[in-house]
Amino acid sequence: MPSIAFDDLLQARQRIAGLVRQTPLEHSPSLSRLLGVPVWLKLESQQATGSFKLRGASNAVARLDAGRKRCGVVTASTGNHGRALAFAAAQQGVKAIVCLSELVPQNKVRAIRELGAEVVISGRSQDDAQLEALRIAHEQGAAFIPPFDHPHVIAGQGSLGLEILEQCPDVCEVLVPLSGGGLFAGVALAIKAASPAIRAHGISMRLGAAMHASLEAGALVEVEELPTLADSLGGGIGLDNRYTYAITRDLCDQVHLLDEASIARGIRHAYREERLVVEGAAAVGIAALLDGLIQPRGPVVVVISGRNIDIDQHLRVINGAEA
Repeated sequence: MPSIAFDDLLQARQRIAGLVRQTPLEHSPSLSRLLGVPVWLKLESQQATGSFKLRGASNAVARLDAGRKRCGVVTASTGNHGRALAFAAAQQGVKAIVCLSELVPQNKVRAIRELGAEVVISGRSQDDAQLEALRIAHEQGAAFIPPFDHPHVIAGQGSLGLEILEQCPDVCEVLVPLSGGGLFAGVALAIKAASPAIRAHGISMRLGAAMHASLEAGALVEVEELPTLADSLGGGIGLDNRYTYAITRDLCDQVHLLDEASIARGIRHAYREERLVVEGAAAVGIAALLDGLIQPRGPVVVVISGRNIDIDQHLRVINGAEA
């Protein structure tokens, strides 16, 4: 397994303490009744940028030396990482360029621009956007900060896992949205260091789940990126993946895939029962519980990863649509 030590997570948490929020862990009476064990929701949707991505982005920018900061930062994103990097860069006085594919919802594009970052639209997939970001980084000497496969990003996301352990010391199951694996890797490194018996579940959509396809193949593979309610989970994991694939392979107890109807049910449940507005990627843990995919042995923590859903889409789903 690539070496990202538990101490790296501790240092990242200390480094970003003044830059991100410690988010609440809220009890869910409805899900607890359904499963017969306590269910808790880790509300990363309450971060300043509306998603967990601010943790990794803040740590990665903070780790740059003065020379790299002067040249700025660049990334590719499905939206939330770009928003987080724009925010983190602005906080630390650094110029940011964010490359997005044409599939990224317009609400996320606008939000990134409003934070002062330069936005570049390139191609029809996350891989296309990443190629453009790498080109810009080489041309301008900017620091490329990827959305997930980077040790400083993973360590920053791991601070979330440390908070879960403190807020729910007897946790038995942790449900984490799974895409490129930065969030899953960071959280899994934290909880498995505390106790290998804590089960780490990766939750994704059926449409274009690149990490799951790679785990099934036993090697890094490409998948077609398809429109999905869980748009933040879209994109490949990279054929040159150095960190998240191996960590996910070694620490993930089970991957669960959801269809679009289940994701829609998760969004509706979050709104009607938990009074939460969440994006599709953040609803997958709730959806997995509603579908009966998890048989918990004890307390469950569900990571609610973000709230950045297009409000018109949210209204359609709440009123019964599945897209």
